[in-house]
Amino acid sequence: MKKIINNPDRFVDEMVEGLLLAHSDLLKSISIDNRVLARVDAPIKGKVGIVTGGGSGHLPVFLGYVGKGLADSVAIGNVFSSPSSQHMLTATRGANGGVGVLHLFGNYTGDVMNFEIAAELAAKEDIHIERVLVTDDVASAPKGQESTRRGIAGLFFVYKVAGACAEEMATLKEVKAAAELTIANLRSMGVALSPCTVPSAGKPTFTISDTEMEIGMGIHGEPGIQRSSLKPADEIVNIIMDQILDDLPFQSSDEVAVLVNGLGATPLEELYIMYRAINRILTQRKINVNRVFVGEYATSLEMAGASISLLRLNKDLKRWLNSPAVSPFYQHG
Repeated sequence: MKKIINNPDRFVDEMVEGLLLAHSDLLKSISIDNRVLARVDAPIKGKVGIVTGGGSGHLPVFLGYVGKGLADSVAIGNVFSSPSSQHMLTATRGANGGVGVLHLFGNYTGDVMNFEIAAELAAKEDIHIERVLVTDDVASAPKGQESTRRGIAGLFFVYKVAGACAEEMATLKEVKAAAELTIANLRSMGVALSPCTVPSAGKPTFTISDTEMEIGMGIHGEPGIQRSSLKPADEIVNIIMDQILDDLPFQSSDEVAVLVNGLGATPLEELYIMYRAINRILTQRKINVNRVFVGEYATSLEMAGASISLLRLNKDLKRWLNSPAVSPFYQHG
């Protein structure tokens, strides 16, 4: 294991400490152990609070999308591990502006269980909670079972839309509906080329040879749908795009936002080679591109690979996607 760290057991705590020191103008700690962060002006009276959370190792997800026009607070777990229900309750309190709180996070078993407990405890404090699970990974369950899928890089789009809707002082019902509308029109899939190493474990999360790739692998090393010899970029994109486009399905004249996401060790140059192929496919299908996002939006430590997300847009989704937002990792407008 080669990493620029001190004590592996202090990896997350020292990362959060550095993040707070670097971005004290945007974030604040609201727990003694720094495992719950909030935007500096939270809670905002009269605004729906958006709470997220999950394991570390995926920056910018989850704590990187706390800020104006995005989430209001986040509970932080150890690497690839769920935060505690108590941390989630603290995050809920810290986002509560008196008109309800939306729990918004990826569909992972530990997070689901602990957010359920936190919601039950918050209800006893008369905090109205709604929940939305992000389920954009088409590789993780077949069509017809969309609600059981994992949440991957498409989380970014859901934070952006729900956060923008909440900034308009919409009701909790309306913010939840905006998040659900996003998920209904969102599809993602990735490819992994190499594993990552959790600092406290000191060994790779899975094994794959230098000549192989795995289509559809999850961001924790969950099995994909196809392991094969490494293919050229255009072929990789063709495989992923066929799966994504057919799943919704996307149709001619649709307008979309595209996200090409690096998993942690993939150069930007390679992501733009992928977007070149994506754009060609969308042009051939007469699908119109409204916005393009290329970079690291949801990673898996130093895993090599990438994912593609497509969001089909309507008038409201375009407005929310283009609304101002500010966090340490994303700024717009």
